[in-house]
Amino acid sequence: MKKSILSITSILFTMLVFGQSAKEVKMHQFVNGLLTKMTLEEKLGQLNLPASSDFVTGAVSSSDIAQKVKDGKVGGVFNIRSVTKIKELQQFAVNNTRLHIPLLFGMDVIHGYRTIFPIPLGMSATWDMPLIERSARIAASEASADGIQWTFSPMVDLTRDPRWGRVSEGNGEDAFLSSAIAKAMVHGYQGDDLGAPNTILSCVKHYALYGAAEGGRDYNTTDMSRVRMYNEYFPPYKAAVDAGVASVMVSFNEIDGVPASGNKWLVDDVLRKQWKFGGFVVSDYTGIPEMVNHGIGDFQTANALAMNAGVDMDMVGEGFLNTMKKSMQEGKVTLAQINKACERILIAKYELGLFEDPYRYCNESRSASEVFTSANRAEARKIAAQSFVLLKNNNVLPIAAGKTIALVGPLANAKENMTGTWSVGADNSKSVTLLKGLTDAVGNNGKVVYALGSNLEDDAEMQNRQTMFGKDITRDKRSADELIKEALAVSANADVIVAAIGEGAESSGESASKSNIDIPEAQKRLLKALVATGKPVALVLFNGRPLTLNWEAANVPAILDVWFAGSEAGDAIADALLGKVNPSGKLSMSFPQSVGQIPLYYNHKNTGRPLTGKWFSKFQSNYIDVSNEPLYPFGYGLSYTKFEYGDMQLSSKQLKGNQKLTVSVNVKNTGALSGKEVVQLYIRDVVGSITRPVQELKGFQKIELAAGESKYVSFEITPELLKFYNSNLKYDWEAGEFEIMVGSNSKDVKSVKINWVK
Repeated sequence: MKKSILSITSILFTMLVFGQSAKEVKMHQFVNGLLTKMTLEEKLGQLNLPASSDFVTGAVSSSDIAQKVKDGKVGGVFNIRSVTKIKELQQFAVNNTRLHIPLLFGMDVIHGYRTIFPIPLGMSATWDMPLIERSARIAASEASADGIQWTFSPMVDLTRDPRWGRVSEGNGEDAFLSSAIAKAMVHGYQGDDLGAPNTILSCVKHYALYGAAEGGRDYNTTDMSRVRMYNEYFPPYKAAVDAGVASVMVSFNEIDGVPASGNKWLVDDVLRKQWKFGGFVVSDYTGIPEMVNHGIGDFQTANALAMNAGVDMDMVGEGFLNTMKKSMQEGKVTLAQINKACERILIAKYELGLFEDPYRYCNESRSASEVFTSANRAEARKIAAQSFVLLKNNNVLPIAAGKTIALVGPLANAKENMTGTWSVGADNSKSVTLLKGLTDAVGNNGKVVYALGSNLEDDAEMQNRQTMFGKDITRDKRSADELIKEALAVSANADVIVAAIGEGAESSGESASKSNIDIPEAQKRLLKALVATGKPVALVLFNGRPLTLNWEAANVPAILDVWFAGSEAGDAIADALLGKVNPSGKLSMSFPQSVGQIPLYYNHKNTGRPLTGKWFSKFQSNYIDVSNEPLYPFGYGLSYTKFEYGDMQLSSKQLKGNQKLTVSVNVKNTGALSGKEVVQLYIRDVVGSITRPVQELKGFQKIELAAGESKYVSFEITPELLKFYNSNLKYDWEAGEFEIMVGSNSKDVKSVKINWVK
């Protein structure tokens, strides 16, 4: 009885001093109690995250990973995709290890699990946070039903160089938009209770600055000032941390000359101390041993550096497992550091409820009934249609009923390519092609005729690089001229031509950097031949990055960017082409006229000699061969209807201190169709203690208006929106003149200047 009273007193004291709930106190007592029972080898085992080689169901004990699990040398496993296999391996771990600690199972659930949504760059074009959160919620529900407990998503690396293949995985060039998406994704995956069996751990990546790799070349060096880091590149990661993300993955690149995997300033000082992150940090795939190639030291040194930096889990490298004991004996790391890393992993498992029930994510009935359901697929179709960006339309779209449509191009019937990159859980055999989607949608009310038209690339090897991982597009052995001739013959009696053209699914993604971001020449020849017929042509553009589309923008009557739209791509694209859905997507990344303009982004700074007149002007900041402007600016996207913006109305033009500024604008649908519009708010801090961007996104609202309907859209601006990090990295706002801008994209805005004093 006395012991019980002391225990209760201890719990109450802990709750009072540390502000912990009874649930948190219980968790820490359990985890700390477990830690006291663990050997050093078992603790290091919890920090080891291998990728499992696949094994035959019923034979886990004879697989490569079995002995390591049995010896307590594995804390988690990733890339197992079967609930049956996960349950079998979990049972093996719980039943055959000394302390019966369950494993953590992770997977790259990037834009859906089995039901695949648009690639993240496409999702960001929706500018619709509830929709984005819903996609992550469905992904978490499906993945958890199949045994997965942890996803390596969201990827929030700010990207301004479309040569970098991984722009497809991110949210574009703007920190404000990406921060909102980070919050939505984290909440979608994790929900309000990680103990619920349909939620999974989220992992924000790649921390940090990975999207600024030099030359757009993957894994390359990154170098920038800390002012730029804090103001432009850090906010999306911090937004994920503030949203309660459970884990963080460090990036491959270096920061200030030290690779992220071993960068103590980045992980310990910024992430943990400044941002108060309390979850666990995992390396990227072999990120720790790769520090040897960076030139930071040998294998043991690299692993000690990672541990000292605050990395808790080693993905695939197995350096923590095999070098940390020696490093501890040599005084290069401490037992306290190992204990803390192990504690963080155990806490994650506890919060998932794995100690209470190791098999809570291994419910075969859920797997059979909740994955790739008709309801989830219907939702994916709706979401995909919201991601499409109408770049141009000369009265070609939508296509009226009863027309004969010639569908031409190598991506028209490329089922395996519809889900895009990083769709590792997809069953591409069940993806809907554009040919099927359009044919089904037209039915008896019109006609669809089809021709391949061209191969994806003239060069077979180049095509293979863009269609890896089971995403082959069978090459036609006929000549380019023969393929085009067939396409023209098929199109001869058509009322309209739909050209399904662009990149292969693996043209973008990891290790898919490109120096040339034009449409491949084989397809461009086809497109020119189709346009030369004089018939209405709609280019349906498949892509994982901004492309250079100068000829297309000038000559093709209509361009609909559909990215890689996921499992239901064909049906969703058909919905947009036939007007069942009115496109409402807006670009989250500028499209350049030329790769020579890169990096190109809307929120740039002025030079001392900004271009003040028309291009070209000698001795001002411009090119002699191309204007400074993007082909399509950030925030751009058309509709099948028209929206008219009235003049801005401000609650005041003179503000002081913590007063709030209300900005309102009347938006009217002046067209004949209902449609959605993203109303965008930008602010410019005209004079600052350090130079400030020419404009910054600070608010947006997606509204829907019926034909002829108008609506006032209001934004509330507080000093919090005016804050930035100055040269001393102090986060505050400065009094002075501000330009307030509202419009349909970053270029087409109305503006008013105000004065705000402290």
